[in-house]
Amino acid sequence: MPRTTHPHKDGPSASAPSPPGYFAEQALLGALLSEPHRLPDITGIEPDAFTTPVHAAVFAAVQALPAPAPVETADHAAAVAALRARPATRPGEHAEHIAWLGKVLTAARERARGLTAAHLHALISACPTPRHTPAYARIIAAEHARRRLHKAAQRLTHTARDTSLPHPVPSTLAEADALSSVVDGIAAAFPPHSGSLPRTPTPPHDALPGGEQAAQEERLLLATATARPAEIEQMRWLTGEDFTLPLHAGLWQCLTTLVHRRAPVDPVTVLWQAQQHGALGNTPDAREVLGFLAKPDVSAPYLAERILHRSVLATAHHVGRRIEAFTDDPANSPYQLVVGSRRALAELTAIRTRWQQATSPATGPPPRTTPPARRTGPAPTTAAPAGRLTR
Repeated sequence: MPRTTHPHKDGPSASAPSPPGYFAEQALLGALLSEPHRLPDITGIEPDAFTTPVHAAVFAAVQALPAPAPVETADHAAAVAALRARPATRPGEHAEHIAWLGKVLTAARERARGLTAAHLHALISACPTPRHTPAYARIIAAEHARRRLHKAAQRLTHTARDTSLPHPVPSTLAEADALSSVVDGIAAAFPPHSGSLPRTPTPPHDALPGGEQAAQEERLLLATATARPAEIEQMRWLTGEDFTLPLHAGLWQCLTTLVHRRAPVDPVTVLWQAQQHGALGNTPDAREVLGFLAKPDVSAPYLAERILHRSVLATAHHVGRRIEAFTDDPANSPYQLVVGSRRALAELTAIRTRWQQATSPATGPPPRTTPPARRTGPAPTTAAPAGRLTR
């Protein structure tokens, strides 16, 4: 069984469990140090794919230096014995290999000054089978993909909650684009396979931020929409899930339902609709709802955009947390990370589309197209009946 030492404390501490990816790094580097001609078998990783500066430095040195000619007798055990031997007693057939190891040590020390020959020996000893280098490389690439995705998701969550940004929604959506690019890169590197849905539990939704100010803006919007229901047609991009309080979400859905039915809209009809649909919840007194629905109205589109603004940021924050949870679960394969991340990002894409509709110059309802008339007979010569609307 290969040794699992951590020379010079480079890597997991003795008290912390070591991730399997760390041992794959040791095994890969040990294979390359003992049999450097296997380097062309490795694809998809660079020095930044390694978790420690020493490992990255050794791999960079192996990449940069021409490999010595392979020697038939210089197998794994011989390489270990040769590394232990002093220069004066080295076998001649291993001289070129030993000289190359010295160059690797010198080059790697430029990036990791604490590196020693003993460290290279420990890496060689940690490799079970040098011919398995492609498998070790795939493990390293998979863990590197996980870390990249985790960092991109963290940047999304942090940006979504950064109150110092002058334009938080565009900045957050830019981080979402960067995260999506990372997902696409992982998808291109790892082929799909069956059973690719993540099994990680989804974190619960955080409450939408905003506090009393958000609740006040939502009440003003509901009052405005009740006073001028025609404006609701211009705000189809706003849905009940964008509100911070379930009562407000239910009242908005009742308002849009009444407008869709062309039914009368006023505080009393909205209150009745809310009761019929169970939207009042545990509200103790309907007078409270009736009171804020009858308040003076202000700019409905402005308030609706403010509400949607908070909802976009909250959705982005939740999407980032979901993807972080996927990456924290070591049981998820790279392609499971891709599928789970894309599903999470689809939720953000949906509200992003509504945000673009809300902030575009033309925010009114989409034009209705009239299908061409079917000419199955002679054209009518009588006028339309009185009371019918003609378009």
